[in-house]
Amino acid sequence: MFKRSIRVMIADDHHLFRNGLHDLLDQIRNIQVIGEADNGQELVRRTMETSPDIILTDIHMPLMDGIAATREIARRKPDTGIIVLTAFNKEEPILRMLDAGALGYVLKSADNEEIAEAIQTVSQRKPYFCREVTEKLTEIVSKNYQLPPDADLCFSEREKEIIRLICREFTSKEIAYSLNLSKRTVEGHRTRIMDKVGAKSIAGIITYAFRSGICYRK
Repeated sequence: MFKRSIRVMIADDHHLFRNGLHDLLDQIRNIQVIGEADNGQELVRRTMETSPDIILTDIHMPLMDGIAATREIARRKPDTGIIVLTAFNKEEPILRMLDAGALGYVLKSADNEEIAEAIQTVSQRKPYFCREVTEKLTEIVSKNYQLPPDADLCFSEREKEIIRLICREFTSKEIAYSLNLSKRTVEGHRTRIMDKVGAKSIAGIITYAFRSGICYRK
């Protein structure tokens, strides 16, 4: 059966980097670069015009930064998977991009295989964090960068189970199988969880879970 290529948009204000990334992605099977942008405003405009499956975006760009562009795209095109591809591995940009709606976060030092894996993973609506970012999120938790201890009392035990599985990158179908529920039931729980934490995407749930420690507690 023919599998449609994953349509990718690249956003970065460095022309040489965009060209190099474009050339790299052209060599990967089932990935098609459909456009580029050198600032956040252009990224939003081109995304509305072409509806890519995946966006690879830097954070610092002129006219509109990657955070604002991600938030706007997540609002208007929620099915678009947004991956941060940046040199910044600090707490604030990581959390702000995830809160804005990014589903993946990869450093520019990543090799070809990891970038391809991130694209494939996020195209399935699963989050992807490179090892360095996962370590940084764990560090945030270890430094007690958390919500108050009773902040998750509004969640049922079933919702907490689902949150932990989301943090383990389970899809709704996989969660349903694991908990012996229907996929529709899982998606209903997920929607209520997003409403409770004020999240716009799965990444928002994950960010909340790391901050509150839910993903580590039984």
